[in-house]
Amino acid sequence: MCIRTVMIYASPVFAHAASKALHSLQVIQNKFCRITADTHWWVRNSVLHRDLELPIIAKYMKDVSKGFLDIAESHSNALVRSAASKRPSPTVLSVGHGMYLSIHPTLLQRKLKVS
Repeated sequence: MCIRTVMIYASPVFAHAASKALHSLQVIQNKFCRITADTHWWVRNSVLHRDLELPIIAKYMKDVSKGFLDIAESHSNALVRSAASKRPSPTVLSVGHGMYLSIHPTLLQRKLKVS
């Protein structure tokens, strides 16, 4: 299984992953690059990535995720556009007996601050 394919598929998640998780992936990529290029230990990782024309994991995930969200924001389906937008979606609260109440997050925050 190709790691990059899985990372592209999960790029919206990986773009917001903890820096520790991305660092662990970067260490693995550095090791693979070093083995593939057959370089010595004293060659800097930045030089290795530059020579192989390979971005670091964090930059790559950010770029792929941005491209994904740009495509989603211009999608013809309104639900896909709203999921990709940066605005918070309305919160749905259960009020019992199968009834649901939709409240916008800013109104909910105001109500919680007043209480």
